[in-house]
Amino acid sequence: MLLVLTFGLGLAALGPGIAQAEGEQLAGTLQTSRSGPIPDVEVEVTSADGGQVVDTVETDEDGRWSVDLPGPGRYTVTIDADGLPEGVELAGEDSRTVTVDEGRRQAVIIGLSDGSRNSGGGNIQAVQLLVDGIRFGLLIAMAAVGLSLIFGTTGLTNFAHGELVTIGAVAAWYINVSSGVNLFVATILAMIVGAAVGALNELALWRPLRRRGTGLIAALVVSIGLSLLLRYLIQIVYGGRSSPYQGFQGGRAVDYGPFTMTNADLASVIISVVVLLLVAVMLQRTKIGKAMRAVSDNRDLAASSGIDVNRVILVVWMMGGALAALGGVLLGLSDQVQWDMGFRLLLLMFAGVTLGGLGTAYGALVGSLIVGVFVQMSTLVIPNDVKYVGGLLLLIVILVIRPQGILGSRARIG
Repeated sequence: MLLVLTFGLGLAALGPGIAQAEGEQLAGTLQTSRSGPIPDVEVEVTSADGGQVVDTVETDEDGRWSVDLPGPGRYTVTIDADGLPEGVELAGEDSRTVTVDEGRRQAVIIGLSDGSRNSGGGNIQAVQLLVDGIRFGLLIAMAAVGLSLIFGTTGLTNFAHGELVTIGAVAAWYINVSSGVNLFVATILAMIVGAAVGALNELALWRPLRRRGTGLIAALVVSIGLSLLLRYLIQIVYGGRSSPYQGFQGGRAVDYGPFTMTNADLASVIISVVVLLLVAVMLQRTKIGKAMRAVSDNRDLAASSGIDVNRVILVVWMMGGALAALGGVLLGLSDQVQWDMGFRLLLLMFAGVTLGGLGTAYGALVGSLIVGVFVQMSTLVIPNDVKYVGGLLLLIVILVIRPQGILGSRARIG
């Protein structure tokens, strides 16, 4: 309860009053990867039966629009297809009917196509998906390294790790949007918040449970409960909206020959590679990094060698929280900030950690890259909406063929 109360008060301090209901509203964004945000397109909102026009607005320079509603109910959103720029067309109907609950700001998505998907030969599309998969795999790896180190040092399968990803993204959003702080500074502050939440996890919850001799199965159940608590606390404070960072709404994709990528995605790849390389150097060259690997290999032997195991575990939790927060910020650049974004990434993190080898940071990196690439490439043969299933199927196959993972070692049981 101390952990949940502290986190709730922290978010409330970052965004006072934002979680309060401000009346019903519809909002959305018109953009594509090639054109970027699409301004000056007329959007009309009517009652679902078509009898009353609520309002007619135009998208702003960032492609965004919003309409205040007279109350909850069913509404139809229609865009003027003639106002779309050349080369951009509707991917479906020009209208969508949604139900808005009391006090809710409902996001509306109307599909647009700029010809970039499924265009060109199969080789070109495969290269694009490969690049997208590497970027996505690096984001998974950013969060999964901490998850793997926590398992290696404590044996805990932490189902609440996805919420650390969301906390980082939400904290950066409040600091960036509500306080007007540059996103780079907001990201640093969000990583500090993530490290603090990770430390609070260890000091207020997991260390006392270890002292009481709580078993790993009981700890796993506790982590599931903590995950549910934090996830819905985030929803209460942040809301159910999907919001971009200030100044990072969409963006025009840059053509690199066989593939395209926005500047934000390119920056995400570069930051991920640099940070993961720094983590690798830290684990190999620094005293604390060697201590982490020693505790992960054999906690009792490390303690008998003079290593402060509790201190090492605390550092692992802080580092895991900071990396998860950074992963959340980078994921928010491409997918926008949502209250359950970390939970949706959690199974893929587990898939990457298990695939690479439980408890090894390098295994988490390798496994996450494979999962990210496999998930994106699988859309060549399966619908995009179910692409995450591919990562889980890959996990099942690897567990059948090599249960210890790619970089894991065999262990004799019994």
